[in-house]
Amino acid sequence: MIFLKIAWRNIWRNKKRSIIILISIVIGVIAIIFFEALSVGFVNQMVNNQIGIHTAHIQIHKNGFNEEKLIQNYLPNSSKILNELRQLNEIKHMSQRIISYGLITTAENSTGILIAGVIPEEEKNVTKISEFLIEGSYFLTNKKEILISKRLAKSMDLSIDDKVVLLASRVDGKVGSELFRVVGIFQTPNSVFDKSTIYITLVDAQEVFGLNNNISEIAIVSSNLNEVAKLKDKIAKIIGAEYEVLSYHDLIPTLVMQQEMTGNWMLIIYIIIGLAMIFGIINTFLMSVFERINEFGVLKAIGMNEQKLLLMIVYESLILGIIGAIVGSIFGLSLVVYFSKVGLNFALFSEGLSAWGIAAIIYPEIVFFSIIKAFLVVGSISLLASLYPALKALQLQPVKAIRYV
Repeated sequence: MIFLKIAWRNIWRNKKRSIIILISIVIGVIAIIFFEALSVGFVNQMVNNQIGIHTAHIQIHKNGFNEEKLIQNYLPNSSKILNELRQLNEIKHMSQRIISYGLITTAENSTGILIAGVIPEEEKNVTKISEFLIEGSYFLTNKKEILISKRLAKSMDLSIDDKVVLLASRVDGKVGSELFRVVGIFQTPNSVFDKSTIYITLVDAQEVFGLNNNISEIAIVSSNLNEVAKLKDKIAKIIGAEYEVLSYHDLIPTLVMQQEMTGNWMLIIYIIIGLAMIFGIINTFLMSVFERINEFGVLKAIGMNEQKLLLMIVYESLILGIIGAIVGSIFGLSLVVYFSKVGLNFALFSEGLSAWGIAAIIYPEIVFFSIIKAFLVVGSISLLASLYPALKALQLQPVKAIRYV
């Protein structure tokens, strides 16, 4: 305990130097906490947007449908599957869909698109496409109505109430075509999705593709996001091997991998920040050692052993590290809490972000474990940074140190 008191007094003998060290530690801790929160928020927002826009938690298809979305690969016995799924309490919402490729045309333009035929009320519970409407309505009469994206509307010079024709290959091999009226224009954070996807009702899609009462996909939202893998396995056992049951981990593996690799990215950041801090602390403590050579000489001359001298210097560094970690954690957490509510506006990079499925405003997410990691990192750095100056002090000869000028 006596060495802690001595170390505390030694720290404030040169207040200016100690404050400089504290400031560098505080800034480092703030950087660690805030950058991790921003990284986690960025990746989670990317995954959640993809899930909320279209993917959902789980999708069920006929085997092979996800690789090649042919209309002929519709779900066999879909009514039976739906009845079995409705018995599962783990399922919160479901949406029946028809998914296939087609062509949207006007008098002047045409482009290939992915046609999503949905039951409006079911889809509203599974995805957020209704929330992304910026003009018009989310279906009105539910007959021959189409929702298109702002990007598609701009590229094809379309607006609300304009007419378009959908062309698509039918189950029987013929070409189906129907006239639709634009009733809604949406804009999601994902520019790639917006360029290629339109929505019509399930009934209209069944007419366009000649599917009668068949569907090609069931999208599912789980009651518990953490239990999606278990629910996927349970559904697969119930409906059999004729169908493919895919979770969002299977459907968007790259994004999920990025989410899981966030910790590895932060390890690199810790190393960079740690190196900057450790050299700063070493430099400052070396200055402190050289300024106190006479003092160390006297202490060794009156019998202080090397272990106690080492302990005194290490305590000084640890005290500064702990104080800096506490203050940095308070400021870092405060910043994260604030920006988690108001968000960080990256409007200048909105085009690039939208290609990744990210909105212009990113909300950092509080990661309490990062505070623990910050303490561990700063504590380790403070300990390591004190060792070299301490070893320099131990190498001093008492007589030479006392006479040192």
